[in-house]
Amino acid sequence: MRVLLISTVCTEGAYLHKALRESAHSLQMTDDLRDGLHLASQDSFDAVLIVAVDTEAICNLATLLSDFARLPGSPAILVVLGRATPVERARMLRAGADACFVQPYSFIEMQERMLALHRSSVQGLGDPTLDLSLRLDPLTRELVEGDKRFPLTKREFLLIESLLRQPDAPVARDQLIRYAWPDKDVVDPSSVNLVVSRLRRKLELHTFGARLETVSRFGYQISTAQLPPVLAFSVARSSVGNR
Repeated sequence: MRVLLISTVCTEGAYLHKALRESAHSLQMTDDLRDGLHLASQDSFDAVLIVAVDTEAICNLATLLSDFARLPGSPAILVVLGRATPVERARMLRAGADACFVQPYSFIEMQERMLALHRSSVQGLGDPTLDLSLRLDPLTRELVEGDKRFPLTKREFLLIESLLRQPDAPVARDQLIRYAWPDKDVVDPSSVNLVVSRLRRKLELHTFGARLETVSRFGYQISTAQLPPVLAFSVARSSVGNR
C-alpha cells in the first residue's frame, strides 16, 4: 500500500515510520499538516495516517479533515490522537476521518483497520488485480501464482505491487521509483535495472507464467494476460512491525 504519514511528534512518527516500512508499505512522511495535504493532492495514496497529540495540532486537524476526506482517489484517513474522549473521537469521524485511535494504541489493530478500509475501497472500484491469479502475499512477502510462490525483498515487493496496480499496462520508470524507493531523493538507474533483472530470474526459476517486460524509453510492465482468471481472491494480511 502507498501510505502518507503525517506526524509532528518525532518519537511517534519515527516508530510508525519504522513499523510501516517493515510491513512493506510504500511510505512518504511529513511533519506538517498543510504540506501533507498538498502532497496527498499531488500524488496517489491508499491511506493517510495523521498523528496529532497536542491541543493545537488536534484543532488544526479538525479544521483540515474535511479537505483530506475530499482528496482524489478517496484514500483511507486514519487519525491518532493523544488522550481524547469519545465525544472528541466522534468529532474527528464526523469531520472526515475513517478511523480514530488514541494512545496507547495497537499497531496491529491500526494496520488491520487500514487494510480493511483499503479492501472495501478497491472492491467498490472493481480493482482489476482482484481477477488475477498473480498476487502478492503481504504476510509472507511472497509473489504467488496458483500454487507456486517465491519470497521477495522489500524493494522487489514494492516494485511488483506498483506494477500490479496496472497489470498488462506500461508503468513509467519515475512512477516505479517513487513507489519502490520512497525513502530516496535520487535513485541510480542501475539500481532499478538490478531489481528488475533479479525479479526476472526469479520468475523464470520458479516457472511463473507472468513476465516482467521493458517498455522502451518509458518503463516496465508486468504481463499477466496468459494467466487464467481466478474465481475468488484471498486477501492475505500484512505483516506487522514490532514495537
